[in-house]
Amino acid sequence: MSLDMKELVSLCKRRGFIFQSSEIYGGINGFWDYGPLGVELKNAIKQFWWQEMVHMREDVVGQDASIIMHPKVWEASGHVSNFSDPMVDCRECKARFRQDHLEESGNTKTCPSCGAEALTEAKDFNLMLQTQVGASTDSSAVAYLRPETAQAIFVNFKTVQMCSRKKLPFGIAQIGKAFRNEITPRNFTFRSREFEQMEMQYFVDPEEGADWYEYWSQERKKFFLKLGIEENKLRFHAHGEGELAHYAKAAQDIEVEFPFGWQEVEGIHDRGDFDLSQHEEYSGEEMKYFEEQSRRKFVPHVLETSIGADRVTLAVLCSAYRKEDLSESSGKEDVRTVLGLMPQIAPVQVAVLPLMKKLSEQAREVYQKMQRAGLRADFDITGQIGKRYRRQDEIGTPYCVTFDFDSLDDGQVTVRFRDSMEQTRQPIEHLASFLREQIQQELESK
Repeated sequence: MSLDMKELVSLCKRRGFIFQSSEIYGGINGFWDYGPLGVELKNAIKQFWWQEMVHMREDVVGQDASIIMHPKVWEASGHVSNFSDPMVDCRECKARFRQDHLEESGNTKTCPSCGAEALTEAKDFNLMLQTQVGASTDSSAVAYLRPETAQAIFVNFKTVQMCSRKKLPFGIAQIGKAFRNEITPRNFTFRSREFEQMEMQYFVDPEEGADWYEYWSQERKKFFLKLGIEENKLRFHAHGEGELAHYAKAAQDIEVEFPFGWQEVEGIHDRGDFDLSQHEEYSGEEMKYFEEQSRRKFVPHVLETSIGADRVTLAVLCSAYRKEDLSESSGKEDVRTVLGLMPQIAPVQVAVLPLMKKLSEQAREVYQKMQRAGLRADFDITGQIGKRYRRQDEIGTPYCVTFDFDSLDDGQVTVRFRDSMEQTRQPIEHLASFLREQIQQELESK
């Protein structure tokens, strides 16, 4: 069955994944909150990215920089003068539209909202959100909420390189919030005004940039497959001459097929030496790297991988959501809703279910063992066992563990697998190690 985006949005709210920010006040467009399950899913994806990008490598280190930086950072990066969209306003209804969106629709005169032929000339609208720092209210107090996390990595390049004692090539990774005053936030969490980025800037010898660009393109594709997104839902889009940023030597996007079309989730860019050179010029601090072996001194080139944490979380949800018609096997109308999440990132990895409430005390001990073993666990005693299975299927729990009356005698529990619905008996003593092996096998199969 094809995915209905409205159904997914409904599930996300009902089950506590994602819902509108400030909802009791009518919400605020472009801002979203992650509930109990959503924060676990998003955090698991971020932790998995960090593990793959930093912990499993010798050539990448991490940092966590402040959201507000010196205003000159954004002058050097070009955001103050260039980070804008051409906008037009309707003189009648006061609605605002992006000029390029009107051009795409073939409508550059008539207002899409009220139909009046009263559109203004296009004017540039800067997408950065301003704030003020300190007690002063004049222009010297103006600062910006960062529109991207990359600039903090460039600014800290020399400090991180020296303290980590890394030689080229090496990378700096960061996960953090960014903000853009999007005019038309849309498609649920895909385009928001507050979002989170997972970025890694890889610093290389200028002579090796092309090879590393190809390397990171292939590495990043593997990450999406490990998240459980099918290969036929992934594609690369290389930027042509008209799409390339002025500083970029090469760029391509990893796109995912959403219900609303193919959309960029990650960008891979050969940024050349633009960023470090700009900050060297504006700050007066040298950003060159001295290579002892060749006795060369140069500004490193940068290979960037930049992925939206919110976008990839939405991509995972869209890819995992499915409805299965089980009517033929059950003999009655029966549709099962499933989130086929990879066990590595599932918000609940194992749910412990006592068959009857009178078994709750002993079953809770199993649940606590799973928690102590580091598994994300849930304990559910409400409703018939079949309904509890379906509830866990809908939130993506890969393994359900049922504690029954036989468990009191044989010390074993029934493990039910979400995707196949097959069941097996396993000793409680070895349950955690069994589940960890299952999780690892699922990951290695991708």
